Amino acid sequence: MMKIEIADKAGFCFGVKRAINLAETAAEKYGEVFTLGELIHNERAIEQLEAKGIHAVDTPEEALGKPLVIRSHGVPKSVEDAAREKAGEIIDATCPFVKEIHKIAAAVPDNGTLIVLGDKNHPEVVGIIGNANPKAQAFTAATFEEADAVLKKEPSACENGSGASATLVVQTTFDSGVFSEISQKIFEKYPRVEIHNTICTATEQRQKSARELSCRAALMIVVGGRSSSNTRKLVRICEKNAKTVFVTSAAEIPRQILKGLRSDAVIGITAGASTPAHTIKEVHEKMNEEITKNNENEEDFASLLEQDQSFNRLYNGKRVKATVVSVSKKEAVVEVGAKQTGYIVREELTNDPTAEVEDIVKPGDVIDAIVIKVDDSVGTAALSKKRVDAALGLEKLEAVKESNETIEGKVSQIVKGGVIVIYENTRVFIPASHTGVPRGGKLEDLQGKTVKFKIIEVSGDRGGRVVGSIRQAIREIREAERAKFWETIEVGQKFEGEVRSIENYGVFVDIGAVDGLVHTADLTWNRVGHPKDIVSVGDKINVIVKSFDPEKKRVSLSAKDPNDNPWTKFVAEYAKGDIIKATIVSITEFGAFAQIIPGVDGLIHISQISTERVQDINTVLKVGDVVDVKIIDIDEEKNRVSLSIRALAESGEALADDE
Repeated sequence: MMKIEIADKAGFCFGVKRAINLAETAAEKYGEVFTLGELIHNERAIEQLEAKGIHAVDTPEEALGKPLVIRSHGVPKSVEDAAREKAGEIIDATCPFVKEIHKIAAAVPDNGTLIVLGDKNHPEVVGIIGNANPKAQAFTAATFEEADAVLKKEPSACENGSGASATLVVQTTFDSGVFSEISQKIFEKYPRVEIHNTICTATEQRQKSARELSCRAALMIVVGGRSSSNTRKLVRICEKNAKTVFVTSAAEIPRQILKGLRSDAVIGITAGASTPAHTIKEVHEKMNEEITKNNENEEDFASLLEQDQSFNRLYNGKRVKATVVSVSKKEAVVEVGAKQTGYIVREELTNDPTAEVEDIVKPGDVIDAIVIKVDDSVGTAALSKKRVDAALGLEKLEAVKESNETIEGKVSQIVKGGVIVIYENTRVFIPASHTGVPRGGKLEDLQGKTVKFKIIEVSGDRGGRVVGSIRQAIREIREAERAKFWETIEVGQKFEGEVRSIENYGVFVDIGAVDGLVHTADLTWNRVGHPKDIVSVGDKINVIVKSFDPEKKRVSLSAKDPNDNPWTKFVAEYAKGDIIKATIVSITEFGAFAQIIPGVDGLIHISQISTERVQDINTVLKVGDVVDVKIIDIDEEKNRVSLSIRALAESGEALADDE
């Protein structure tokens, strides 16, 4: 028997309900009110509002000083200002979602560019344009080509970098699937455009519900006003999947509407945002009457057909339970309770091109599949498992998007403009700019890898389109790691890090969550000329936290191992008065520094170089000279050593030959 299903989301939306309630309340209070333009795009609803004393006018002057309702579509700011001067009272019923778009439009910077994606003649779009920053440029576009023509005049729009070069908003009732396609193209070509998905949540849900129902139904009835933009979009969505009839009321339902439909067909009903619930109910009741008439002479025969499996006919689009009989490298043979033998080729089993048939199904498995081609001449039926899985995958991925969950999948293909990741047997496209691969890098390096990613778009159009972002997942993971890092960091904590960059004053080291700075003096116990003489970018080094500042997000590190401190060795082996050999390592105006052991230098002050007055140290000593010196002072608090050549000359002391 035929079955009627009403879409989960159909009829009045929040904004329309709110506008009607405000108008009806005002009419009860004042006896008569006016609306600036038709309150909603539904002829029958307008007639009912007229009967309640709610009249539509084209200009504020026509309100004759009485209360004036600004409808849910909103109006340009200039019109609202004029209305406040002319009308007795203003009742602003602009939908809150539309108000948010007005705020975005008003916030476009001076000399900036605003693009409104939608019908340029629709009152909502006119209102958005009329609320834009008057010092900015505002345009409308209905297609990618029209938006592209505007953005080509913005040279910075296709450049990477901070700051938006243009702002794009979208009419609240725009087709969500078309918006997804256009916005993706704009995002890929013009990365600096600030894109706002301002499609009303109720609109998206209504379109999604209609799309899903039309995929199951043989006939769709769309109820709504002829001038309703969102209702016309529902018609276009449903027409892609099923026979569709557009009516404003039950009286317009054509005679013999059920002709040619199967006895088990699903009949779907959906309605635009301006369609009252009682109108939907009338259509439902009318279709029930039609089904009753249609089934009077066919019910008994249909029952017999269901009892006899030999009459279980297959047709394209039918969803069946299939039992796997056998598998080969190319396909799986299945039994579907019909006279035809079913088969599913490998490409219709999974979206993963690397998977083998035997890895996916085994004899005895019972799977859900959909019929894609019936060939009665040879008694076979081609089926698809992946298309059923993809539909279920879309539902799961939509839930993942709503919960902002991070998921994992394997990169199965490198395609133009990005990569394909398989999740729950569903293809997820990740644009190159969202892969985390730097500009100039190779996307091929991701092939076959399991990656974490976020879902940023799910569209039911064109067989289901899902867009993901590895970059967003990486950023979120890094942010969580940073938060944990600042909660647990301690002075003295040890890390193995990777050198990210080298500067004159030190090196920056990636220690997992943040980059820390190792000053040149903290790279090694030995004397350092330039950090690049010690490390290279990409080197792994062990570091210790010296200090940190959570507010400034700074970490100071040291690569010096305390256990290798040469000063400890020096004080253990040397004492004041010792005569030793030292190598001159640098010369200054006030003296010369000589290395005693690697990491410990002593100062030979200019006054301690010779028993005679020294004018220019360079005439007496050179870097690399090995000299006999006496330790004349050790400052253990400041880790300083004073040496003297003069003391040896005055005392006549010298090192023994074997020293």
